[in-house]
Amino acid sequence: MESLLSADPESEAHAPIPTLTSGRPWPMGAHWDGSGINFAVFSANAQAIDLCLFDAAGAHEVARLRLPGHSGDVWHGRLEGASPGLVYGLRAHGPWRPDKGHRFNPTKLLLDPHAREVVGTFTWVDAQFAADRAHPKQMDTHDNAAVALKARVTHDTYDWGSDRAPLTALADTVLYEMHVKGFSKQNPKVPEALRGTYAGLAHDASIAHLKRLGVTAVNLLPVHQHVDEERLVAMRLTNYWGYNTIAFFAPDPRLSCTPLDGAATRDEFRTMVRALHAAGIEVILDVVFNHSAEGDATGPMISLKGLDNASYYRLPPEARHEYVNDTGCGNTIDLRHPRVLQWVMDSLRYWVTEMHVDGYRFDLATVLGRGYGDDRGFDRRAAFFAAIAQDPVLARVKMIAEPWDLGPGGYQVGGFPNDWAEWNDKFRDDMRSFWLRHPCTRGAFAQRLCASSDVYQARGREPAESINYVISHDGFTLRDLVSYEDKHNDANGESNRDGTTNNLSFNAGVEGPSNDVAVNTLRAGLVRAVLATNLLAQGTPMLSAGDELGHTQDGNNNPYCQDGPVTWIDWSRADDDLIAFTARVIALRRTAQPFATRGWYSGLTDPLGLHDLAWLTRYGEPLQAADWSTSDDRVLGCLIGEPGRAAAPLLLLVNAQADDASFMLPAGVWQAVLDTTHPRGVGSWHGQGEVALPLPAGSLMLLAAAGADIRL
Repeated sequence: MESLLSADPESEAHAPIPTLTSGRPWPMGAHWDGSGINFAVFSANAQAIDLCLFDAAGAHEVARLRLPGHSGDVWHGRLEGASPGLVYGLRAHGPWRPDKGHRFNPTKLLLDPHAREVVGTFTWVDAQFAADRAHPKQMDTHDNAAVALKARVTHDTYDWGSDRAPLTALADTVLYEMHVKGFSKQNPKVPEALRGTYAGLAHDASIAHLKRLGVTAVNLLPVHQHVDEERLVAMRLTNYWGYNTIAFFAPDPRLSCTPLDGAATRDEFRTMVRALHAAGIEVILDVVFNHSAEGDATGPMISLKGLDNASYYRLPPEARHEYVNDTGCGNTIDLRHPRVLQWVMDSLRYWVTEMHVDGYRFDLATVLGRGYGDDRGFDRRAAFFAAIAQDPVLARVKMIAEPWDLGPGGYQVGGFPNDWAEWNDKFRDDMRSFWLRHPCTRGAFAQRLCASSDVYQARGREPAESINYVISHDGFTLRDLVSYEDKHNDANGESNRDGTTNNLSFNAGVEGPSNDVAVNTLRAGLVRAVLATNLLAQGTPMLSAGDELGHTQDGNNNPYCQDGPVTWIDWSRADDDLIAFTARVIALRRTAQPFATRGWYSGLTDPLGLHDLAWLTRYGEPLQAADWSTSDDRVLGCLIGEPGRAAAPLLLLVNAQADDASFMLPAGVWQAVLDTTHPRGVGSWHGQGEVALPLPAGSLMLLAAAGADIRL
């Protein structure tokens, strides 16, 4: 079998044709056991599966063998004497009946859904499509083997040394959402050869920045290997974000220092994880199990569509030649099928056990819980959630949902199972509105500040399960949020039609960059106030990479296709004061614990008459019912007494209005530990209470009572 690994096509032509034994129907994919390779492929509707073997470069097909084993819905075979490094693809035989949901076309070489390394680069040529592009009802009979993606059999032996997962409790977690490439691509402190790669993130300079901030977990935008859409390639753009996966077990080589060496790429990823773990930082992966890169009926045939279209994808019962499109991306993966669910679970377990990641953020996660019926409704008891809950590997890692999709009843914020965290867009929208002069009440602000108890508490959820964010990869950066009223997405090639128009932004009177000192001062103050609110609020905070140093995308609120200076963090223009401010707020969250994250506040008093939480007007009086519903007055205080806490009481003061105000302090001796009017957040005021403390427009202050031991 060594000849099958040769890169010399002449020697391949004379190689003996190997034979297959029936092998086993498990594990799925291709696995070497020391003396041979076992192949197992799911297809409930195929009539036969061919295993196609290629030379080491994937350029020449050297053998085509029918998988002899068929157990239930798994086709399998064992190639005696074969070794890791073998390159292969699959061909599926079955009916070409798009009207019945079947799109079998044996002239198309298919990528194994369990492939751990992909050979080749996807190219947009007609042979990649199962149907004739000019006559969509007809099968295309051109063989695509020369350009198709293939799989390489792997067998890794990475030395993890003393690597240990940080196992940070969700209540103590501070998330940092980032793109592997964009984070370090322009960082001069990272060696040029490593910039924009897994190794670049693992570099001491990258980790030093994360440690300085005090974040406990990086949330990486998709690292699974993906395909750039045909439309983008035609415009000479790329799917920079990576939400178009085709290989759910393979790290994207484009993010590696050695993109042509799959084994080195995997080891580079592992080394990155090990370095982050050593710094106490967890690794969360953004994963896309709601759709694949194969698109709709007009899309290419790469893997799932050719192996068993009717099983892998949700098809409308009344029109099975089409696809349910709850994702807006052309297709929707069907996790109701046990084998499809198994494939997803296998991938999730692989990245935890073999790559040591610490959790997942699921893109358009409502899809994962959709069941049967005409409305395809969401069910928090769906098989996927049950499988996660009982899995001994996955039950111990973090699970974060983007709790919506585009299907009926798709908005499910607060509706996911206990122990799942969720992106809370109610927090995003209300905090933007409150600070940036859009309609918002003090009641809405207070609810979001306290982990959206109106959303989570009644459903038996924990405060930490609210992922609080104001900025994510999807939308304006924080700097742009206070610099642009409108999106500026012309570079995306869609005439500025893409991206949301509901930004809830505020440009401080000038659209885009300004040399006006007053405008820039206002913007900087609002950035600090929003950051402080986001990072101090009850729940689990998420920071978007670059917001802590003033990153701008020039007003582009949908830069998914911009792989360049628009999305790469410009470290040469980093605002060091803002970095220091962010680090100070995170340190305050950790040491002062201004809002408890492990339990819900009651607002009630203890036997001594002390409130756990009390809300005050600017006059130092308790807020009354009518005070909560007004949008006119955005000055309020929050006295955090929390009976039983070791720390002294804290007082959070907020003025989100356009004019300066003053606040009557409660009795006692107070000291400012955070002041957003200071570039680094340093509070200098201290004194007796029962005085009116000046509270500038668009600012936030955190005061601590005498005796507080707050170390920064």
